[in-house]
Amino acid sequence: MLTGQQFVTRINERDELMCCPGCQAVSQAIVDAGLLSYYKFRTEPGSKQNALVPETLTQFSAYDLPEVQQDFVHSVDNIESVSLSIDGITCAACAWLIEHKVKQLNGIVQVLVNSTTQRAMISWDKRTLKLSDILGQISRIGYQAAPYQVDEQEINNKLNSRKFLLRLGLAGFATMQVMMFALALYTGYFTDLDVQYRDYFRWVSMIFATPVVLYSAQPFYFSAMRTLLSGKLNMDVSVSIAIGGAYIASCFATINGTGEVYFESVSMFTFFLLLGRYFEQKARQKASVSSSNLHKLVPLTAHLVSENGQEEIPAKKLRLNDVILVKPGEIVAADGVVIEGHTSINEAMLTGEQMPIEKTVASQVYAGTINVDQPIKVSVTALGQDQLVAEIIRLQELASNTKPAIALLADKLSRYFSGTILTIAAITYLVWHQISPEDAFWVTLSVLVATCPCALALATPTAVTCATAIFTRLGIITRKAGVFEKLPLIKHVVFDKTGTLTCGTLSIGQTQCIADITQTQALAITAALEAGSRHPIAAAFAEFADNALVAEHVHHEVGFGVRGSIDGTEYLIGNALFTGASVDPLDPTQKIWLARLCNEQLEVLTSFDIKDNIRQDSKATVEMLKQQGCSISIASGDNSGHVHKLAKELGIEDVHSGLTPAGKLALVTQLQKHTRVAMFGDGINDAPVLAGADLSVAMGSGSAIAKNSADLILLGDHLSRFTQAVAIAKLTTQIIKQNLAWALGYNALILPLAVTGHVVPYIAAIGMSASSLIVVANSLRLLRVKV
Repeated sequence: MLTGQQFVTRINERDELMCCPGCQAVSQAIVDAGLLSYYKFRTEPGSKQNALVPETLTQFSAYDLPEVQQDFVHSVDNIESVSLSIDGITCAACAWLIEHKVKQLNGIVQVLVNSTTQRAMISWDKRTLKLSDILGQISRIGYQAAPYQVDEQEINNKLNSRKFLLRLGLAGFATMQVMMFALALYTGYFTDLDVQYRDYFRWVSMIFATPVVLYSAQPFYFSAMRTLLSGKLNMDVSVSIAIGGAYIASCFATINGTGEVYFESVSMFTFFLLLGRYFEQKARQKASVSSSNLHKLVPLTAHLVSENGQEEIPAKKLRLNDVILVKPGEIVAADGVVIEGHTSINEAMLTGEQMPIEKTVASQVYAGTINVDQPIKVSVTALGQDQLVAEIIRLQELASNTKPAIALLADKLSRYFSGTILTIAAITYLVWHQISPEDAFWVTLSVLVATCPCALALATPTAVTCATAIFTRLGIITRKAGVFEKLPLIKHVVFDKTGTLTCGTLSIGQTQCIADITQTQALAITAALEAGSRHPIAAAFAEFADNALVAEHVHHEVGFGVRGSIDGTEYLIGNALFTGASVDPLDPTQKIWLARLCNEQLEVLTSFDIKDNIRQDSKATVEMLKQQGCSISIASGDNSGHVHKLAKELGIEDVHSGLTPAGKLALVTQLQKHTRVAMFGDGINDAPVLAGADLSVAMGSGSAIAKNSADLILLGDHLSRFTQAVAIAKLTTQIIKQNLAWALGYNALILPLAVTGHVVPYIAAIGMSASSLIVVANSLRLLRVKV
């Protein structure tokens, strides 16, 4: 079993694998008791007892063990999330069925199934539900699910491809043989063919067609049975009826020696259906390959630094707060903080930006990124599913599994479409049976095959999956549903200033002491007040900290500043309104003030000039958004003339300064009365307005709460990525509309032709497969977009 790799006991200086936690516990007890001679002198292996529970149940229960779950389950506040690989998904109806059944479990928070990647993102409350219960529920409706792990997924993909090729090859070989005999039978219409030769050709055709029907077409039967047993319909129901009905009718005609046979049609449209599914399968793997590549970039080993020196260990054995050495040219093995050294790191795998980023002591580094210059020592802060690369993959899965409104409509249409087609086929058979009984069956057969809604079901998932892969390459993470629909509709963009239009890497410029305080004292007091904050301004004062000064009763006034007590005196650091300072509206510098509270009166002590550089691509981004027809505004909490100076440099006319978080939200709400609004922000004070905007964008360097409120996260902190995202979203929407137009147009065209008997069965099979392939190929055009 897979779990055997998780239970290890150290025996005679070797790690020995145990089959289960019970064996591991017993063997560890033997070792701890000093009874190693048991293993040393044992001549036969211990006997294994037969399982008292079904093997599948045992396998599922093993997934509940914390040791097993650590590699693929992410947990936050009792809510656990997992990505599952699900075998047997053939269309959107399968995805809908799994979602519908799993949601019935008590404790399920969210279920999103992607029929394109054949994976599901599931979240549940671990206090009321176990992972084994979820896997068991999926198994009971006829699908096999297991946690998505890259290496195993690739192995399964190769096995499935091999099986598929075997079914496809058998169908292709049989089709060629049956068509030769069918040609001879067709010539019988023009020349007199002896009955004995006719019957001989029919029997041989049946022999060749039988393995195609019983083996090659199995995936269609299983898919149809699963949905029928659940009281639903999918597209494979009509396909299965067509294949089974034509084969059985042809067998009766062959045995009785009367009537028409359709063995060549059965073999041919099974072959073309399988050929279409095979290309769809390859397209799915191509569209979802980017997340697998992210996993592969994380190294398998790490250089652990300990009191005994340095040793190379498997990266999976790392623990929090371990110290690892990362040499130049090596890949960082885990998320962590630099504690020694100065280097630059290539974070292209996360951000899409090839330019290395400088890292010094206290800088954050991430698993999978490459150390370029000098060796560094890193203290591990996150492992496994808590690492940034795992979070990106989860968000990518969520984005590709989350269906836009147009996709939900397409799924609903395809479910109803199957029932409609079966009804039309039944009416067609009855009508043709009255008009021309000998043609009724093959006309009905053509209707069932030609109008299968495969292309309709594939229209949106393939496009969304491809677009999500491009976003990942750009360093853009989508967190919420509807992003691809919202982006093209945005007509007004509101930017925060600090950390958004500017770099957010603040430094202290001129310090002006106004009262009886020295510059050194003012800087040290401010550093003490800001010690517990992660705001960029706090980081600017960190180097001036004095360990002798400790702030107490610290309180953060969001959007204003910080107050706290030092040696019994209450101090405030923040904007002019918060500290009672007077502001010169013509002063182009950004300032904050330090004040103290004396006899309930505020006394301004010091003003600090805050320096912050404009992002290199801010101006280009503003110009590009204007070209795309967007209006631009700045909404900043800064009340200095620096806001207007920055706006003038960037060519932004609509400027709002000195806004509180509530003021920013009110501004966006007012703008939303006339147009769709996107909001950029990076700080805690931006969280309310980010949540209120039509579309919200957080910078990768921003606060966690801002990212949690955002629809999009720009990992590389490049504003220009947003304009690229808009262009890709427009193209994605365009391709989805093209796919739906083609799928619906094809069915609208082929249905009357098939009903009136103008489409023979094998042509119907070719048309249906070609329709699906056109949709998939059109979606894959997104992957060729240059970024």
